[in-house]
Amino acid sequence: MKRFLKKLLCWTLISNCFLMTAYAAPAWPAGPDIQAEAGVVIDMDSGAILGGKAYDTPYPPASITKLLTALLVMEHSKLDDVVTFSSSAVNNVESDSGNKLNVAEGDKLSVEDCLYSLLVHSCNQAANALAEHVAGSQEAFVKMMNDKAAALGCKDSHFDNPSGLNGDTQYVTARDMAAISRAAFAEPDIIRISAALTHTFPPTINNPDGLTIYAENKLILNTNDSSSQYYYPPVKGGKTGYLLKAGNTLVTYAEKDGKRMISVILKGSPGQYYLDSKALLEYGFAHFTNFNVAENETAYTEGETAVEVAGKSYLPTDLKIDPSGAVTLPEGAVFADTEHTLTTDFPDEHPERSVAFIQYTYDGRKVGGAYLTQKEVQEPVTEPATQEETKPEADDKKEGVKKFSINFFLIIALVVIAAAAGGGAYLSYSRKKEEQQRALRREQRRRRLREEGVTEEEFDRLLKERLGDRSKGNNRKKR
Repeated sequence: MKRFLKKLLCWTLISNCFLMTAYAAPAWPAGPDIQAEAGVVIDMDSGAILGGKAYDTPYPPASITKLLTALLVMEHSKLDDVVTFSSSAVNNVESDSGNKLNVAEGDKLSVEDCLYSLLVHSCNQAANALAEHVAGSQEAFVKMMNDKAAALGCKDSHFDNPSGLNGDTQYVTARDMAAISRAAFAEPDIIRISAALTHTFPPTINNPDGLTIYAENKLILNTNDSSSQYYYPPVKGGKTGYLLKAGNTLVTYAEKDGKRMISVILKGSPGQYYLDSKALLEYGFAHFTNFNVAENETAYTEGETAVEVAGKSYLPTDLKIDPSGAVTLPEGAVFADTEHTLTTDFPDEHPERSVAFIQYTYDGRKVGGAYLTQKEVQEPVTEPATQEETKPEADDKKEGVKKFSINFFLIIALVVIAAAAGGGAYLSYSRKKEEQQRALRREQRRRRLREEGVTEEEFDRLLKERLGDRSKGNNRKKR
């Protein structure tokens, strides 16, 4: 038996060593070589940076700034609110920037119409009018923009106006623009409006018959044209930008196979910046997969060991993991390949009752995480019990004791059955081994007698006599 157990242990160790040697966490896949000066692709759900270049270098954003403007408008107004175009909104633009909607002072449009003009047609006057509608002035709105960017965790960006036109201190990094875009595309109406191919406006002063605008983003325009080099059906929204100083800029939101990606291009070149965006998105979809943190992590919400965060202790039963938290890993990697730490250094905008952020890393890279939040204490609701539902306290105690006794004896019974099964297996094994040894000894005696000239018949007779003598001896012992 000991020899058998030793062999089993050895084989287990060898198998484990083989498995550990055979599995190695996949390396981080190399990203595409884009021609733009800066770019990045992130996973929408985890926020993880998957690839890109120079994504912490600031550049002028141009009209992709309007995504931040749209986000603030969605948060502080309703789609059917009426926006009135002031003289400042119409005229406070660069002289050569044009007036795509041909609006005039006194024109009135809904917030939704203004957002179509802002995101589909990139109208700078619409950006100014929306800013004044939300904050009362463009200057006050710009402060809101920078406060919002900081709240989203942006560290190397600054905005001077709501349109993205040239500003002395207007710049953004691809990383920060991705964080802003992630918040913007969390608004379904921003996705819907930015993906529109056309939109018709009601009559205005200079357009008494109304006006229809058309999309300019080639990745959106060609989602149904498979012959185009810009054909990429996963694209669901985005925003273009251009200034001589900024070059071509682009933010693209795409969905495919249950995954959601955002790419940002800064200082791109005409035409190519669409292809750069497409290449980053294809790379993201092809090489990565997501894991939901709440479905995989138990370290902070199970067990009895207290969770220490910033000098405070929490019981695991009092904590929960934000169900929207995710990590993004290379295809073939598993959740157990990650390492994690608790941090309280997270953006101002976070779920209520957050106590920490579980930050996950893979191969030294931040790959996402989830907020660890404190459960809300639910006050017990006491309702008058009917006579039938009321049970005396003594009966409750008896019922509890009865259930405990049943469960206790059930456990004991299961343990006894398991032990009996194990003992039976061991007894069967021992008997089998003893019988094998007895047969071996019998064969050895048979061989020895054969060598001495004893026949098979004589050997069988001697064996029966011996067995008979042994049986008589056992009977005498019993008496």
